[in-house]
Amino acid sequence: MTTYGLIGSGNIGGILARLLVSAGHDVVLSNSRGPDTLTDLVATLGDRARPGTVEDATTSGDIVVVTIPLKAYSSVPVEPLAGKVVIDTNNYYPERDGHIAELDEETTTVSELLQSHLPTSRVVKAFNSIYAGHLASQGRPAGDPQRRAVPIASDDADAKAIVTTLLGELGFDAVDAGPLSEGWRFQRDTGAYVVGYPEDELKTALANATRYANTTPEQEHERAAAVQAYFAAHPA
Repeated sequence: MTTYGLIGSGNIGGILARLLVSAGHDVVLSNSRGPDTLTDLVATLGDRARPGTVEDATTSGDIVVVTIPLKAYSSVPVEPLAGKVVIDTNNYYPERDGHIAELDEETTTVSELLQSHLPTSRVVKAFNSIYAGHLASQGRPAGDPQRRAVPIASDDADAKAIVTTLLGELGFDAVDAGPLSEGWRFQRDTGAYVVGYPEDELKTALANATRYANTTPEQEHERAAAVQAYFAAHPA
C-alpha cells in the first residue's frame, strides 16, 4: 500500500484520487484554497482519503502527483520532495498560464521545467494526455482488447517502472516515450493527445509526432478532426 499526495484536486486530481483509493492506496488531497474546501470530495472517497495542506501532501506522500495549472509550478515545495517520485500531469495553455518563452520556442518541455524546479526529485510525465472523463471510464483489465495505453516520460528508469506499475493497477498499459525531453511528443495538440490508442498504435502516434513549429495547417485540421471523431465515438 502506497500513500499518494496530490497537489491539486481538480478534474484529474479528483479522479486519480478515486482510482487510487479503489486500488487500495491512501491519498492525501490538497489544493491552493485549503483543506476545508476538500471536505465534500474526501467524504465521497472513504477512509483511505484525507484532506491536507500542500505541505501535508508533499511530506505524507510516498509518491506525489502535481496536477495544478502550469503557471503555478514554481509554488511546489522543493525540499519535502527530495528523492521522491513526482508525477506531473501538467499541460501548457498560454491563454491560462501566460506565455513561457522556453515553451513557446520549444527549447524545453513542461515536465523539464518542473524537473528543473525539483532537481532532486524523480519527475515522471504522465496522465496529461488523457481526458479526465476517459481516465475515469476507460480502465480495462490486462489482455482486454479495448485496453488503452498511456504515454509516460522520465529521466529516471526506476521512476518510470513505478508509474508503469501504477498505470497497470488503474487499467492502462504504459508506453515509454523516453526521457523528459521527449515529452513534447504527447503534449497538447499532438497526435497522442486525448485520443485513445492501444499500445502499438500509441507508439506509432508518438513516433510520428511533429513539433509545433513544423506542423502544417493541414495537419492541424486532421488532428482536430481526429479528436472530434474520437470524442463522438467515446463520450465520457
